[in-house]
Amino acid sequence: MKYLIVAVSMLAMLSCKERFDSKTYAENKISLAQRESEHPEQFIHLSSDDKRNLFGNTVIKGKLVNMASVAAYKNTRLKMLCYKNGIRVEEHEDVIPSILKPGATKNFKIRYRLPKGTDSLALSVMSADTLSDAISSSKE
Repeated sequence: MKYLIVAVSMLAMLSCKERFDSKTYAENKISLAQRESEHPEQFIHLSSDDKRNLFGNTVIKGKLVNMASVAAYKNTRLKMLCYKNGIRVEEHEDVIPSILKPGATKNFKIRYRLPKGTDSLALSVMSADTLSDAISSSKE
C-alpha cells in the first residue's frame, strides 16, 4: 500500500511540472519590440470627429492611442481622404509630432479648407517613427 501511495504521488508531481519556453524574457521583449516597430499602424488607434466652423474651415479633433506594450512612436503620419457623393475629391497627409509612449493617448486638432460639398472624411494612420525605450523615457 505504501508503494502505491508513493508511486501515485510521484506520478502526480511529474505531471504537474511546468515546461517553460526556451526563450528568455529579454528575447521575447526584443521580438515584441521588433514586431511593434515594423508595423506601427497596427498598434496606433485613431478616433476623430469633424465639423465646420464659422469661417468655412473643417476642424478635425482626434485622439491617437498607442496600444503597443514596448514601442514608443513619434511623427505619426495621418492620411485624410475627402469624399463628395462617394467620390474621392481630395487627399491630405499630416504629421503629428508628439511622442506616443506605450499606453499613452494624445489629442490633436487639424484645420482644413475643404472643397464645397464634401460630405465625409476618412482618416487613417500611415506610419510612425519608432523610438527606443531610452529615448522615450528621457523626453516628456
